Amino acid sequence: MLSSPVMNASSGAPVSGTDLAGGVSPEKTAGSGLSSRVLNLGSGRKTVEGAVNIDRAADLGAEVIHDLDQRPWPLPSDHFDEVLANDVIEHLGDVIGTFAEIHRICRDGAVVRITVPHFTCANAFTDPTHLHHFGYFSFDYLTGDNELSYYSSVKFRKRTVQLIFHPTLINKLVWRFANRYPEAWERRWAWIFPAWFLNVELEVVKSVPAA
Repeated sequence: MLSSPVMNASSGAPVSGTDLAGGVSPEKTAGSGLSSRVLNLGSGRKTVEGAVNIDRAADLGAEVIHDLDQRPWPLPSDHFDEVLANDVIEHLGDVIGTFAEIHRICRDGAVVRITVPHFTCANAFTDPTHLHHFGYFSFDYLTGDNELSYYSSVKFRKRTVQLIFHPTLINKLVWRFANRYPEAWERRWAWIFPAWFLNVELEVVKSVPAA
C-alpha cells in the first residue's frame, strides 16, 4: 500500500509549488508532509490514490500544484522509488531537462514508467498541445545506447520498451513483428501499420559500479 500524499497539515488542502518550496531549495522540502515514495506526474483527472499527484491545474485533485515546465520542481532530491509519467512527457517543453529533474528527485534504482504516443499515432499530431514525437529508440538518448547520449548529464537504464497497437486481428501479428524487429518496422512498415503508443520503463542510475 502506498503512503499518504502531500497535503497541508492544517487544512488538508492541496499544496502549491510556491507553498511547498516557500523559497527554500527543493532539498529542504522533505519535511513538508511528503511521505509517499510514488510520484504521478501531470496527473490531470487520473490521480493515483496514495501517490503524490502533481499537476498545474488546481481543480483536478492533485496534492501538489505546479507547472512541470518550471524547474526545479518543489520536491526533495533522492526521494522517490517510482515515477509515473503517463501521457505527459510529450506536453513538456524540454524533454532532457525533464528527465534530469526526474533523476534528481529519485533514488538510485527507482523505476520510471512512461507512456507516450508513437510518432505514427494520428493523435500524436492531432493534439495541438503535443510538443514532441517519440519513436522506439528515443529514450536511448538517456540510457547511453545512442552515440549522441552525451546531451544528457544523467543516466538511466532501459528496462523495457514496448510498442502498443490498437486491438485488431491484424495488429496481433504486427505487434509481434514490430516489437521483435523495431528498427526494420519503423524504417519500412510503420506508416502502413501505425502504432498507438509506447510503454517504457527506465531505471534511475546514480551509483557508479566499482571498477
